[in-house]
Amino acid sequence: MTQSGQDRSRRAFLKEAALIGGATAIAGRLGAPAELFAAQAAPNWKSQVGLEMFTVRDVEEKDFEATLKEIAAIGYKEVEPASGWHNLEPKQIKVMLDRYGLTMPSVHNGASGTTQAELEKVLEGYQLMGIKYTGANIGAGRGGGGGAARGAGAPGAAAAPGAPARGPGGPGGPAGRGRGPQPPQSVESVKQQAGRLNEMGKIVQKFGMKILVHNHTQEFNLLDDGKTMQHDVIVKETDPSLVAMQLDIGWASVAGQNILGLFNKYPGRYELWHVKDAFGLKFIDPKLTPGERMSVPMLVPVGLGEVDYKTIFANAPLAGMKHFCVEQDNAASWGDSMAAARISYQNLTTRVLA
Repeated sequence: MTQSGQDRSRRAFLKEAALIGGATAIAGRLGAPAELFAAQAAPNWKSQVGLEMFTVRDVEEKDFEATLKEIAAIGYKEVEPASGWHNLEPKQIKVMLDRYGLTMPSVHNGASGTTQAELEKVLEGYQLMGIKYTGANIGAGRGGGGGAARGAGAPGAAAAPGAPARGPGGPGGPAGRGRGPQPPQSVESVKQQAGRLNEMGKIVQKFGMKILVHNHTQEFNLLDDGKTMQHDVIVKETDPSLVAMQLDIGWASVAGQNILGLFNKYPGRYELWHVKDAFGLKFIDPKLTPGERMSVPMLVPVGLGEVDYKTIFANAPLAGMKHFCVEQDNAASWGDSMAAARISYQNLTTRVLA
């Protein structure tokens, strides 16, 4: 997307947001988006707290439906699957979701097919399950979506190769393991990735969906020009009507990013959040690269770490956030992943969203 196109998109978004929020008195102040969005009434986020099921994957592997039931009993209203479909068909999953009062607005089991026709068949199933955001790819059965996919595209399929690796991050251990030293990507190659995301976005749009792009820490590494981050190129070069950024706030914080700074820089682009907390951020050596930082802090239930979610949620309208889900990659290593998910829910609803 060109700079002029980016500017037009930004202005159009701010204008639309002002109209939706009834902020006609400040609709002309497009140069101050933080003030504009603050004038809108904040949604009741307590009514749509989501859980990334990667958090409780050890329980999910044993009984998918029982896991959904327990998640709902805690109080969660939305789920985001990440570990495959357990040989269940879309209709079966939709029945389970309805049974426990859950919805599934986003998914990390990226849709895929060897042909566009196969991909669209998978997307029909996703549409039936109520999914609005997904990764997508046409190729050798691999999920897509800028690092979003962790599992295969079709219900019943095995996990896709190349899904993002997740470190253990247990108590007293690393939060995750980076990929080690990597040569910087070229700006041009990342632009090509963005173009591919736009292409996939046009396909999923026919099913009422957007491509989601998820980050870890490496997306904030500098590219071969020594000054541009991969994340910046993806945001600038993708069409907001086709591609939504899923900001993993925990990993972005570990990478040294100012979360409110990102919201102000790209208002409206962060429609999805992963709400992840970490302890030890202040001990990270600033000389480490974003990728290297991933192994330093410890992931903890929401509210037990150092990420200022009270302030972050206060700026959700500026970010354009529509859905969020709690994620703790290392919850199972704490001894009881569901208990960790319960602590996150309680802290989020009684402290952050109170």
